[in-house]
Amino acid sequence: MNPFPTLAATTGPPGNAAKDAFDRLTFLGWRWGLTAIVAGLAASFFLFGYALIYWRNADMDFMVIYNALALNDGKPQSFFDHTGYITILSVKVWFQLLHRLGLLDAYALSAIPPASDAAAFNAAMTSAVRAGRVLAWLIATGCVLMFAALVRLSMRDWRVALIATLAFALSGAIAVHSRILRTELVAACPVIFALLILIAIGRRAGIARPLGMAVAAALCVFGLENKVQAILLIGALPLLVVPFGSAGSASVAFWRDVRSSWPAAIIAALAALATVWAAWPLIATGFDRTLLEAASFHPLLLGRYGIYQAALLVLIGACMIAYAVIWRVSATETLASMAALAAGASLALLLLNLEYNTSNVIAVFNPLEKMLTFADTTTTDAANGSGLRGILWLLLDGIASVLARYSFVLHSSPRPTVFLTWLIAPGIVYAWSRGERQSAIQALVLLLAAIGIDALGVRRGLKSEYFIFTDPLIILAGAVLLDSLSDLRFRKWTYPVAVVLLGLHIAIGQAEPVKYAFMRRGPESICEWNRHYMPLLPLPWCPAAGL
Repeated sequence: MNPFPTLAATTGPPGNAAKDAFDRLTFLGWRWGLTAIVAGLAASFFLFGYALIYWRNADMDFMVIYNALALNDGKPQSFFDHTGYITILSVKVWFQLLHRLGLLDAYALSAIPPASDAAAFNAAMTSAVRAGRVLAWLIATGCVLMFAALVRLSMRDWRVALIATLAFALSGAIAVHSRILRTELVAACPVIFALLILIAIGRRAGIARPLGMAVAAALCVFGLENKVQAILLIGALPLLVVPFGSAGSASVAFWRDVRSSWPAAIIAALAALATVWAAWPLIATGFDRTLLEAASFHPLLLGRYGIYQAALLVLIGACMIAYAVIWRVSATETLASMAALAAGASLALLLLNLEYNTSNVIAVFNPLEKMLTFADTTTTDAANGSGLRGILWLLLDGIASVLARYSFVLHSSPRPTVFLTWLIAPGIVYAWSRGERQSAIQALVLLLAAIGIDALGVRRGLKSEYFIFTDPLIILAGAVLLDSLSDLRFRKWTYPVAVVLLGLHIAIGQAEPVKYAFMRRGPESICEWNRHYMPLLPLPWCPAAGL
């Protein structure tokens, strides 16, 4: 139950009830609104995704599916670029389930016919790829529903939560990831969910709040295990949470009573020690210098590994202490929460043992070094340079490029959320002038985090697949402002502006799926990386077929 009073009941001019823009935008209500959103996702997927020829989205459908097929044949994972660990594992299990139900024959590498029999090969790969795409759609739909549930916990007005969910579901990020087996969705969404959980439990003090911290930490590590770029979002998380406290954040009596709080804190510390001890072999492997050098990793700072990881832990601790001081959280609850974070993160690390491979382990513990192995020469030289000038220049160049993209005029983008930034920036100023300073700060830190993460993503072209890391932050910034500036729903321009934004979301967000559906490009470009990423699966149209 949402303890905040709903803004639907906010006092407004009685004659203006029919002009409430929020009511007009959410006329279906919460449940039917979510049902319509899910139905829309399904229609988009089956019209412009499911039936595409199996090699249309080969990067990364083929890479993920190949590794799932190999794992089902007892062979080791061979793709570690992102690392893709959770996605590959989920497709492996999904294929096993479908095979046991008699719905999929091509569930393992040995079940794929040879490339010399092109017709049989195409039929088998079509069934495998379509099965994978169904899983991608189910995961994307689940992420949208989870986002909806957590946003509703974080907002006072359920109508704002539904509007935010609609924006998320229609974003370019979901449009891409609901039909392709990429790694970004399963990396970014758990971290976004962790942020929403921290916001919700921060505003609602309770005895079990440290358990929520443990869940948030586990979700962050879960996301990092799938794509190392999640470290950028994780690094911003401690700073993002600090402004989201409230009068209800102060610790409850249980955590202020010495007789109850200290035993609970000690139990939490013992649980943290036990889980860290269980995960210690993974930690030792993650910083094994021999393995790191064999993988061509290079220390990011001062010729030593573990420096920025330690700095991140210090930042998390400092932000938790600052939050406790600002929002009156007791010392014992803070200590218990720190222990819970360690326990949750350690438990999530143990997932690496399900299909153990040292390449996954060292990537998870050294995400920035892993990212640099795929960076361009300019970025690598700046990161390995002795001064900060090169890094600062790249950052400023990235920020300028992001702002150009956000303008849409200077650099077009298949990203409808850029139009939200046109309203969020002046909305922050307006909220501050209205005295809603906490909401203005909350929206500002969310927007700045999105700009910063996108600025780093520019070095990889800021492709539409990467929007999932920052689109939710932009949408949340807008939702925070809407939730606090409740009188805007009675302004005559609110509804038409919302309808225009909705139209832009649909038109631009679906542009990429439609483009891929009508694309006429052949599969020959796959041959450039086929032998490297799929060494045991020759393709009929590549020169190596049949060898």
